[in-house]
Amino acid sequence: MKTPESVLKKQATQAKIASDAAAAAVAARKEKAADKKAAIANAEKYAAEYAAAEKAEIDNRRKAKAEGGFYVPAEPKVALVIRIRGIIGVSPKAKKVMQLFRLRQIHNATLVRLNEATIRMLRLIEPYVTYGIPTRATIEKLVYKRGFGKINKQRIPIADNSVIKEGLGEYGINCCADLIHEIVTVGPNFKQANNFLWPFKLSSPKGGFSRKTKLLHYLEGGEAGNRGEEINKLVKKML
Repeated sequence: MKTPESVLKKQATQAKIASDAAAAAVAARKEKAADKKAAIANAEKYAAEYAAAEKAEIDNRRKAKAEGGFYVPAEPKVALVIRIRGIIGVSPKAKKVMQLFRLRQIHNATLVRLNEATIRMLRLIEPYVTYGIPTRATIEKLVYKRGFGKINKQRIPIADNSVIKEGLGEYGINCCADLIHEIVTVGPNFKQANNFLWPFKLSSPKGGFSRKTKLLHYLEGGEAGNRGEEINKLVKKML
């Protein structure tokens, strides 16, 4: 009995679909392996770059001390801002600034590029936030532990590098090492990298903030305002 032509066509179509799927799977595996290799190479390159920068800073400090002078480190380029107060009593101008910084909820944290305009904006919202200079280790912990990416306006957990590649691949940022390097060094695509990162949702620090200290500036023994490098200790308590 001759097999109907429609059945033969269906079998041929199914065979083609299976063949295409197998080829796509092989190509995907090869691409994933290549991406992993590139990510490892980039991570090693950045680690060497960070080590060289740290060594240069130590050498400059020692040289200045030996010559009886002072070493002035470069101005920080990025700040970490954490919202510590709710919406009650917030002025409209401060509320607008916090919206621009994407600090819509209490204990939200975002990274902000420091320049004259953003420093003025930070001073305006000092009673409602605390901020400071994050170390590279702090930025890494935030991305690895609380990192979510924005893809098609959706909050997607950064479970692997494919999420970063999908969101930032066009800017040459394909893995966590690339993303962290772009943020730490405030590279040319800092804006895109920072906007890709969803605001970090932190936990309340152990024991919480007391209502009394929340209202005071950090320099007065409170919690609000600029705390410099001490922000890293606070983040450690809130992760």
